[in-house]
Amino acid sequence: MDNDKALLDKALLEGVAAVPAGVRVTTVAADLAGAIEAAVGDCDLVTTSALLDLVSADWLDRLVALLVRLSRPFYAALSYDGAVALSPSCRHDGEVVAAVNRHQRTDKGFGPALGPDAARTAPERLRGAGFTVVEGRSDWRFSAEDRAIQMEVLTGWANAARESGTEPAIVAEWLGARGNHVAAGSSQMRIGHIDFFAMPTRR
Repeated sequence: MDNDKALLDKALLEGVAAVPAGVRVTTVAADLAGAIEAAVGDCDLVTTSALLDLVSADWLDRLVALLVRLSRPFYAALSYDGAVALSPSCRHDGEVVAAVNRHQRTDKGFGPALGPDAARTAPERLRGAGFTVVEGRSDWRFSAEDRAIQMEVLTGWANAARESGTEPAIVAEWLGARGNHVAAGSSQMRIGHIDFFAMPTRR
């Protein structure tokens, strides 16, 4: 489920080969900001990937209340927790990462986003609602050979830092220095994420 039908069509087309025999995949175009109740509907498990850090606390509360009412288990993959390790270090690393984390908390269509707080807040809310929650780390780890994806991430962070008010000259200096490490094959990155599974006690 997504609010972009073109992306859903692309995902279905490109993912057909990976779907096991006997498994049917259905795509649904919907705006999750307003259609969360319809999205959950009649199902056995609710699952998301890389979503919770984009939503607001109010939206999360709506989801938790719905999961409680329907007594549904919930699996959330890839919630960013704000922890970043960059090697070797560069001038302005801390400033840019702090700006990225500020940008993570801006409205992504659901109200003010939880951003890096989602990885802690969502399991807490579910435990408070009576769910048993199991968590595990699912950090992105990029080695020196992962040049393309490192540059994608760094470029995205540079844009976020500019939008958060970091001086363009500082961002440019930082991106140039980090890009040089990537090009030299010396850059490594760890970006913190968690996965968790929540089971309602009534089940």
